[in-house]
Amino acid sequence: MAILNFWSPSADAQIKTGDKVPVFSLQDQNGKTFDLANYVGKQPLVIYFYPKDETSVCTKEACSFRDSYEEFKKLGALVIGISSDDVASHKSFAAHHQLPFTLLSDPDQKVRKLFGVPKTFVIPGRVTYIVDKKGIVVHTFNSMRDGEKHVTESLEALRKMQ
Repeated sequence: MAILNFWSPSADAQIKTGDKVPVFSLQDQNGKTFDLANYVGKQPLVIYFYPKDETSVCTKEACSFRDSYEEFKKLGALVIGISSDDVASHKSFAAHHQLPFTLLSDPDQKVRKLFGVPKTFVIPGRVTYIVDKKGIVVHTFNSMRDGEKHVTESLEALRKMQ
């Protein structure tokens, strides 16, 4: 269950560059509550929304984040993946692909809606948000087709913050 602690934009509002990141709480792949408020203001954040565990593009995207994870760590960033899959699915997905970062379960899509992530027809969108140490969104990237490009975009944005 999502706990929304910050503000709630209208259904059509999408978080964009310059906005303060909304704070929320969701369950991670281990069933523990992850509260974004514990991380905002302490380090850069890479928050990426993706449609579904174990699908082709989503798996390529997650594995690309995994393969670049050390680079994200060197840049001080915390990587967080969010989809509507349940905790058990995330746990299996993370184990199957040795994903070293946090996956959050948003079964009611409340956080997805809070961020205003658009849908493509009936498929949940794929959008990545880069958040600086002050909690401000400094870069967004929206692409359904190229999950791996989310990683390059994220790393470029993080390097510009250095």
